[in-house]
Parts: sequence; structure tokens; C-alpha cells
Amino acid sequence: MTIPNLITILRLLLVPAVVLAMLQSRWDWAFVGFVVAGISDGVDGFIARRWNQSSRLGAYLDPIADKLLLVSVFVVMGFAGELPPWLVVTMVSRDGLIVCAVLLSSVMSHPVEVKPLFVSKANTAAQIVLAALVLGELAFALHLGPLRTALILLTGVLTVASAAAYLVAWLRHMSGYGEGSQTSNSQTGDTKSGNVKSGGSSTGA
Repeated sequence: MTIPNLITILRLLLVPAVVLAMLQSRWDWAFVGFVVAGISDGVDGFIARRWNQSSRLGAYLDPIADKLLLVSVFVVMGFAGELPPWLVVTMVSRDGLIVCAVLLSSVMSHPVEVKPLFVSKANTAAQIVLAALVLGELAFALHLGPLRTALILLTGVLTVASAAAYLVAWLRHMSGYGEGSQTSNSQTGDTKSGNVKSGGSSTGA
């Protein structure tokens, strides 16, 4: 077990702690937990690159830990009335769409590699900033209404754009697979047809 993986696992354990603090309206502790999780994300990435401790397990665990934290925070904020329901539903639906697309392509024996797009990175950054802003507002009794509204709208637009970009990429991937299969079947059929004709001609001779 590498050090980056241990840090990622600790970040996973922070998720229920942050959620519990939010449910108990301990926004100060929730804010601290969220910030610590964000810092740990940067630390484990730095260690993995600096001392060549990257691993296949870490490649899966790291995005899972990040997404689990963000989704959990957004869902609780939605129930608490701190974020509009439409934004929470859009975010969860987008992630669900990606997961379903990956699973479907795997079931069809044509797995797709999910590569972070620029719009996806921008979307994640907006979500992190929005979550930190709202937690900070609640923890320190600040009032940043216009800024929060602007970030909510920006995050919503980027979430929809990110979902659309991934959907288009997935459809192109699967369309290419379908065309490839048809081409392969067509070629197989031609070959079989050629064998029959050749056989018939040979027999007739």
C-alpha cells in the first residue's frame, strides 16, 4: 500500500465525517473537513508524481473519493435548502449518466476509457469552489449572495455542458463499434460467399 493510497483512503473516511457535521449544522467542522480533504487530494497527487508512487488502485480510488465527497456535500446542501434542487439533480444525473455509459459499453465488450475533458475539469473546479463557498458562508456567517448565485449558474451550465460532451464522445465511440461490427460481419459474409462459389466451381470442374 503506497502513501498516496493511504491518504486517499483517509479522504474517503472523511466523507461521512463531513456529512455528519453538516447534518448536525456544525458547518465549521464541515468546512474544515472539506478543506482538509481538498489539501490531501493535492498532497497525494504530489507524492505520487514526485516519488513515482502512482498505482492502478490509486487511479481508481482518487476520483472515487473526490466524486463521493462532492456528491455527498451537494446532496446534503440540497436537502438543507442551501443549493437549488435542480442543480443537485443535474449533478447527480450527470454522474449517473457517465457511470451507466461506462457499464453499458463494458457489458457490450467495448469498454470506453473515460478521459477528463477540459469542460469536465472546469466543472469539477466550479463545484469545489461552490461547495467551499457555501460551507464558508455558513461556517463564518458571511453573506455572499450574488457570488453564490453566479457560481450556481456557472456550475449548472458547466455540468450540462460536461454531460453533453461525454455523451457525444460515448455515442461516437459506440457508433464506431457498431460500424466496425457491421464491416466485420460483411467481410465475413463475403469470405463465406467466396468459399461457397469457389467450392462450387471446383466441384463443377
